[in-house]
Amino acid sequence: MAKQPKSLNGRVVAITGGARGIGKATAAALVRQGARVAIGDIDAELARRTAGELGENVRAYELDVTSRPSFKTFLDAVESDLGPLDVLVNNAGIMPVGPFAEESDASAVRQIDINIHGVIFGMKEALSRMLPRRSGHIVNLASVAGKGGFPHLATYCATKHAVVGISEALHAEHENDGVEFTCVMPALVDTELTSGVKAGRGIEKAKPEDVADAIVDALRVPRFDVFVPRSVGRINKFMTMLPRGGREAIARALQADKLMVQADKAGRAAYEERVAHSEPTPLETADEEDRTPVG
Repeated sequence: MAKQPKSLNGRVVAITGGARGIGKATAAALVRQGARVAIGDIDAELARRTAGELGENVRAYELDVTSRPSFKTFLDAVESDLGPLDVLVNNAGIMPVGPFAEESDASAVRQIDINIHGVIFGMKEALSRMLPRRSGHIVNLASVAGKGGFPHLATYCATKHAVVGISEALHAEHENDGVEFTCVMPALVDTELTSGVKAGRGIEKAKPEDVADAIVDALRVPRFDVFVPRSVGRINKFMTMLPRGGREAIARALQADKLMVQADKAGRAAYEERVAHSEPTPLETADEEDRTPVG
């Protein structure tokens, strides 16, 4: 018998990196389902503007995912304002592109802190709330880069392999505890993160809304593996059955080995500069009575 889809109406959902891109699209999709959404972002002012665009069921909070105390403060504020946390979407992440040997240590550390520690801290804080209630759903944004290796994307691939691995482990660890886990693995998505990167043969860039809709579907009818587009999942399944030589030949045929090597550096310059120097930007404007809550 097919599972009855769950209603998301009134559910409390927290999204990291929710001010732009996939996070913003996911917030919008959840609002349409009647959810109450909290977006946490290192750029609190942008988060406030995004919340204002999305309506009264969205609130904005400052969040530095690399700090567990900041994550705790964020979720404490969310639960105080909106009620017990039902869903955490670990969306925040960065993707610098370039040769591994030329990558600065600071860039590698920043990727590990945001892409891995941010997910770990978020899950620990969410589970401390969900497990006693035996209810909740954690969605981790990984990538198809968590299933393979792409030149000029080595450290990013390492971080996304980590997200896939820890999601798998916790899915097994808590299978009888009432908490669901979903690992989302998009291919290229048309956001600032992939600026200057052209899609390979046979695979177009997905839209942020495509990922958002897939997340909503996985929350309504829980499942662990979510590939966007779905065809990528079929390709991945086929590739895992091949020997290394076969996998590498197909990757070359699809130009997957060239995607990041041929990235337009000028087209990525603004993004690379922003993520290299991103720091918390607390709200300093708006009257207190008009200010969206910031944790």
